[in-house]
Amino acid sequence: MNPSVAVVGATGAVGELMRRVLEERNFPTRTIRFLASERSAGKSVTFRGRPHTVEPIRPEAFQGVEIVLSSTPASVSREFSPIAAKAGATVVDNSSAWRMDPDVPLVVPEVNADTLDRIPKGIIANPNCVAIPLTVALKPLHKLAGVKRVVVATYQSSSGKGAKGLADLDAQLQSIGAGRPMPAAKAHAAQLCGNVLPHDWTVNADGYTEEETKVIKETCKILGDDIPVSVTCVRVPVRVSHSLAVNVEFYRPLTPEDACAAFGSAPGIVFSDGKPPLPLDVTGRDEVFVGRLRRDPTVPHGLNLWVVADNLRKGAATNAVQIAQELIKRRA
Repeated sequence: MNPSVAVVGATGAVGELMRRVLEERNFPTRTIRFLASERSAGKSVTFRGRPHTVEPIRPEAFQGVEIVLSSTPASVSREFSPIAAKAGATVVDNSSAWRMDPDVPLVVPEVNADTLDRIPKGIIANPNCVAIPLTVALKPLHKLAGVKRVVVATYQSSSGKGAKGLADLDAQLQSIGAGRPMPAAKAHAAQLCGNVLPHDWTVNADGYTEEETKVIKETCKILGDDIPVSVTCVRVPVRVSHSLAVNVEFYRPLTPEDACAAFGSAPGIVFSDGKPPLPLDVTGRDEVFVGRLRRDPTVPHGLNLWVVADNLRKGAATNAVQIAQELIKRRA
């Protein structure tokens, strides 16, 4: 099956990376279109060595399209994803608009690809950039010993705020290096350079940030189990790749040796029993990297893990393309 494809939000950071990942993975396409806001319409993008004119997002642009890879604000997705689905496309959406809809599968292919057997609204949600690597790491352990509780602290890069987040951090770094006054933070809640921000997202009435709430709810939906998840999300002065310190308590005994073996055979995981994975080493890679595996002696059955993944690739663009690849395989 060589589907007709549309990339929506094609000129944004994730949209541009989706285009690159499609090329890298030699994704089969009969035709391909690139859509974006009116502001970006008319620009030219290159795909497989050929220029393509970016079209505006409008209903008629989805006619004849079979797979849509979308990375837009949630408000745009709520408007146009149902239009694309009604036109006959299956939409893989990277926004938060549809993730908790019970009729929309929330998919990490290494974890719950079977949920693609039922897509009643024609929309598939691409999960949060923390929930993806977290569930990839938890899946083989949950299968072995049953996850009882998870406590996570994140170390999230500035690129989680998109191009504006990177520009914010870069401007601050340049100012420090040149001895100039620090510019005001534009994308982040406060100065990020030389700092960490535990409040870089909207704080809900319960005191948790919207990011923390996403991770809690999405992890349970992806794993298909109501697992207690406690999360503290923090922004750190790293350009790309998110890191997670993960403490897991299990219902049944699980030794570090057994967990190591499980990681070694699990899809999409690179396990290191030596040097722990670092954001600089992981950036540009599609796998989820796990290291610093050790027993937690404070509970009967517990382990500590260090998990790192490129938030723009596996945390967004790559996972979306993998979902589309899985769709093609299932429809062949």
